[in-house]
Amino acid sequence: VLLVTSASASEGKSTTASNLAITIAQADKRVLLADCDLRKPSVHHAFSIPNEKGLTNLLAEDLDFHEIVNYIGVPGLEVLTSGPKPPNPSELLGTARMEAFIQKASAEYDQVILDATPVLPVTDAAVLSRLADGVILVLSYGVTPGELAARAKESLEKVGARILGAVINNTPQKGLGGYGYYYYYGEKGRTRRRPRLMEQ
Repeated sequence: VLLVTSASASEGKSTTASNLAITIAQADKRVLLADCDLRKPSVHHAFSIPNEKGLTNLLAEDLDFHEIVNYIGVPGLEVLTSGPKPPNPSELLGTARMEAFIQKASAEYDQVILDATPVLPVTDAAVLSRLADGVILVLSYGVTPGELAARAKESLEKVGARILGAVINNTPQKGLGGYGYYYYYGEKGRTRRRPRLMEQ
């Protein structure tokens, strides 16, 4: 069971979790990606699937998760969306039903990936980290202050989370060698991406 979180919002954690789930599934593994960000869910947008029923229904109504998982066309990958936003996300994620769901899912799948809220300032990710075997912290280069990243790391360590490492998004490509991409702002502020041959 792998928990993917970030220090703050808009650092690419959900994209990282989704891409990781696809990559592992393509290695002939059974993977469940669960959107546990009950405050600002986005996994359903990434895969263009409905979010009428999901994790909150599973926990509040005691449903069987097999009834509400989504098959997105990637062999081996199933996606559980967040469901309707609850009034008490942290409390819901800390219930015995959540723990039972994780135990059952981890017994059925080769990999369970939990997309959690950012670590700061809410406690959802810290609550979930107790149920995960490891945590990946996603950071955005040039956006996440070092102090904020350190606070997120400390918050996870305080609850005994096992941090496996960090994914740093949007790193500068200059000087890394080979082909790569860079971002620039085009007309009307739209961000576009073009390939370039990078310096060796």
